[in-house]
Amino acid sequence: MRKILLTLVVLLFAGCGSKAPVLTVAVGGAPNEVAYWEQLIQDFEKETGIKVKVMRQPTDTEQRRQGLLVPLKAGQRDPDVFLMDVIWVPQFAASDWLLSLDYYVGRDSFDLSGFFAPIIDQVDTYENRLVALPVYNDCGLLYFRKDLLNEYGCDAPRTWSELVRCAERIQAGEREKNPGFFGFVWQGAQYEGLVCNFLEYCASNNGRITDRTGEVLLVEPENIAALAFMADLIHKYKVSPPSTYTEMKEEEVRQFFQNGNAAFERNWPYAWALHEDSTSPVRGLVGVALLPEFAGGRHAAALGGWHVGISAFSDVKDQAWRFVSYVVSKPAQKRLASVLGWNPGRKDLYDDPELAQVLPNLGLLAAAFEHAVARPSLPYYTQLSDVLQRELNAALAGRRTPAQALSQAQAEAKQVVSQYGE
Repeated sequence: MRKILLTLVVLLFAGCGSKAPVLTVAVGGAPNEVAYWEQLIQDFEKETGIKVKVMRQPTDTEQRRQGLLVPLKAGQRDPDVFLMDVIWVPQFAASDWLLSLDYYVGRDSFDLSGFFAPIIDQVDTYENRLVALPVYNDCGLLYFRKDLLNEYGCDAPRTWSELVRCAERIQAGEREKNPGFFGFVWQGAQYEGLVCNFLEYCASNNGRITDRTGEVLLVEPENIAALAFMADLIHKYKVSPPSTYTEMKEEEVRQFFQNGNAAFERNWPYAWALHEDSTSPVRGLVGVALLPEFAGGRHAAALGGWHVGISAFSDVKDQAWRFVSYVVSKPAQKRLASVLGWNPGRKDLYDDPELAQVLPNLGLLAAAFEHAVARPSLPYYTQLSDVLQRELNAALAGRRTPAQALSQAQAEAKQVVSQYGE
């Protein structure tokens, strides 16, 4: 009897040990996005035989971040794989929460040339380690009314001075029938979008927020001139509404432009589909271009998007890598672009003729991503952003001069650095 019991115990433990590991993947977003991720995961299971558990996350970005911070801070094994907003990557990497992908890239001869090099370099590489890969790219674009530019004899502007001249001309003419018309709308309210806008203006003037070492360098002539221009759009040229610094975020800007009240709009790629919706007053009248540059500067577009990484605490790292490589493969990326309208993380899909039918601005987007500028890759970026939002908005409101605002932001940034470490 004792021999039989011992045999049963051995078989029981042997059965437990042979249980196939389960890969846990955290996905969030809009309901249709989560539903499609689940379909993609089911296809991955069928193709690989790897069992996947889906950890559903909310739609809200900050709630998604908080939902990841809890298990990562505790060193829990799950989730194994998760998506990260572009600004989370350096924060997670600095906390040693992300597995380096270099071993798998080398082992599998995984080709990184199919991705945008500036994005891999600025976002997915931390301290010379590849820690994530892009799933969905996003960046700032310039929208304009083709009919109004044609009527008033303007070309799509290549420089900010050209935009101002054209915006002033169109605004003066259109106000004869629409007193609330403005030349140019953009995001100037006190929130993260303001930092993205400032990054585009200063980068297009050869300015920068930090250097390659992460040192904050706000009080530079190029940055002061860029912020002064932003304020001048509202107060000097008066082509941007006074509400720019009080309420203008992405949707307020989009609706203002879409309702026929502006000639130019700075926004993200998502706005295109809404402008072309059957109910849109400006359907068929909108063009898209790269954001302008200052004289002697360059095109620059603030980088957004979502990236995929593997937890350093994962107990199924090989299976996690197989899922990551599956998600960023050309077939999966093409499906995500076709069904969800996401701009692919892969560069080598931007000349795909089938995708061009779904995303007609792929060629322009490819050029924009080559000029993409990431926000500072700092573990304490959130704290730096809070400082910048407050001081940039004060300059736009006229409560500080641009030089005063950036000097104050620089001083507070130094305090942030001393508090969180270099």
